[in-house]
Amino acid sequence: MDVLVPGGTGFLGRSVCRVLDDRGHRVTAASRSPDAVSLPDGVRRARADVTDDDLRGLVAGHDAVVNLVALPSHVKPRASHESVHLGGTRHLLRASEAAGVDRFVQLSGLGVDAGVETAYFRAKRRAERAVRESSLDWVIYRPSVVFGDGCAFLPFLERLARFGVVPLPGGGRTPLQPMWVGDLAPMVAGGVAGEAHVGATYRLGGPERLTLAAVLAMVADDPLVVPVPMPVARAGAALLDRIPAAPVGLDQYRATTLDNTVADNDVTAFGRAETSLRTLGDYLRERPGDGTGPRRPAATTGGGGR
Repeated sequence: MDVLVPGGTGFLGRSVCRVLDDRGHRVTAASRSPDAVSLPDGVRRARADVTDDDLRGLVAGHDAVVNLVALPSHVKPRASHESVHLGGTRHLLRASEAAGVDRFVQLSGLGVDAGVETAYFRAKRRAERAVRESSLDWVIYRPSVVFGDGCAFLPFLERLARFGVVPLPGGGRTPLQPMWVGDLAPMVAGGVAGEAHVGATYRLGGPERLTLAAVLAMVADDPLVVPVPMPVARAGAALLDRIPAAPVGLDQYRATTLDNTVADNDVTAFGRAETSLRTLGDYLRERPGDGTGPRRPAATTGGGGR
């Protein structure tokens, strides 16, 4: 199959392109800067911006589109979630329908239907609706936090802890279910071909339920977490929201109220047991100590989940 991967040069996109290429698909990775990263030799590159309202030339000739374009949810992005996550999805859907694409695979996020109102979740939720209302065969993925080489989340936590003391809303009790990119990418690639996954929305997580504070301790050599009462944290976030240069604001505060775990993990739909997935602790211990990534713990930090 000819597969177009918007966002194919990103953190998850590089892994998905690699899996699709290994499986014999003809893959095109599309992004605003497609030459800036390393991809397998067989993967073609295309320069594109999904906020462009005419993507017919980009999509033409492809059998499937895997939309992995994403802005971070844990910091304020430069572009708007509305223009990228919703507008970009609509533009790709319109071009895909016009080009006769057979399959549309959409990356969403765990928690979009949890009632937590942020610009990220609102745009992702509306984008999902647009995918479902299209004339295309579709598959939607909602992963929890994804980690791996090149991710943004773990280095972000390390930067937070660089002074050794980290104030966290509610003491960092936010539940997470971190998932390794090497486990997620084959599942996303699996949605491209066959009928088994058509019309499904998959809620995915890793093998452990951890709190934000526990993840922070694993990544950043056990910093001192200072619990901030939620009303105080909200007031502080509201003040930061008025400062354009501030990396966080009310949306990031609201995200800390979300339970980012799954009761029934859909990884089983891809022939995997939750216990067979790679843990964050194993990843951090096995990561080469090149000085460019998160610090590796001497031992696995315990759960902290609920």
